[in-house]
Amino acid sequence: MKRDFLHITDFTADEIHETFALTKEIKARFRKREDYKPFKDHTMAMIFAKPSARTRISFETGFVRMGGHALFLGPSDISIGKREETKDIARVVSRYNDIIMARLFSHDQILKMAQFSSVPVINGLTDYNHPCQIMADMFTILEHRGHLKDLKVVYIGDGNNIVHSWLRLAQRLPLHFVCACPHDYQPDSKTFTEAQKVGLSELEISHDPMVAVKDADIIYTDVWASMGQKDEAMQRRERFKGFQVNDALMAATGKKSLFMHCLPCERGVETIDSVIESKASIVFDEAENRMHAQNAILLKICGKA
Repeated sequence: MKRDFLHITDFTADEIHETFALTKEIKARFRKREDYKPFKDHTMAMIFAKPSARTRISFETGFVRMGGHALFLGPSDISIGKREETKDIARVVSRYNDIIMARLFSHDQILKMAQFSSVPVINGLTDYNHPCQIMADMFTILEHRGHLKDLKVVYIGDGNNIVHSWLRLAQRLPLHFVCACPHDYQPDSKTFTEAQKVGLSELEISHDPMVAVKDADIIYTDVWASMGQKDEAMQRRERFKGFQVNDALMAATGKKSLFMHCLPCERGVETIDSVIESKASIVFDEAENRMHAQNAILLKICGKA
């Protein structure tokens, strides 16, 4: 049966751990420059309605190094839902390619693409969630801590697609997750409630970042205004005053916490140089691991793991 990866909850807890083990193996193979070509003679169509340097580079480089050919299709090549129906694009593109990776604004469009595609679809990001990022994040935490026990992650900022993915992960792996955000920028209430109902993780929404970060193992942030929200940038900067991850906030954890950011970063806004360049920062390990985690996910959904 065809498998897609649209949400972290598309994998069981065991499959997530298996993916982490596979990520570690692939990363070691790449570091040794091994001749590792599980996707020889395979093609992957990469559909970008929402541009991104990291997503394109990590998917394209990773797939090519595994022997495949990655085809970039930008907004001017395919106008999802405008020039052509999503279901038509899915059916045509999947007849030419072995895999579809899509980075879109609308989450409904990736759901529809998966519904009508005859090949696996992997979510490179939507406005609702970003599952590959959080898989890479959790693997990076595992690398640095050596385990995932008694993990407290505090996210500071907008209750956005990153937060929704953490909440999905909390339905599969136990952790203490806190979203510290202004009152009017909370995550999707349905997603939060669903994660709470599972009862596996301790979940909180806080509006006081200095209190929220106490005993945190991980401090995580993201830009305050994502792509498509730049007209709100000044309004958001005003509203998010007090939510910057700075030296005082890192010190307020009371322990040697690690700092994470999914990038790109607006230095001097959601965080500052002395944090992102500190020994506590694992931001660039996190960025590298996007490629390795995505490779592992691709192998998993294509039945090659």
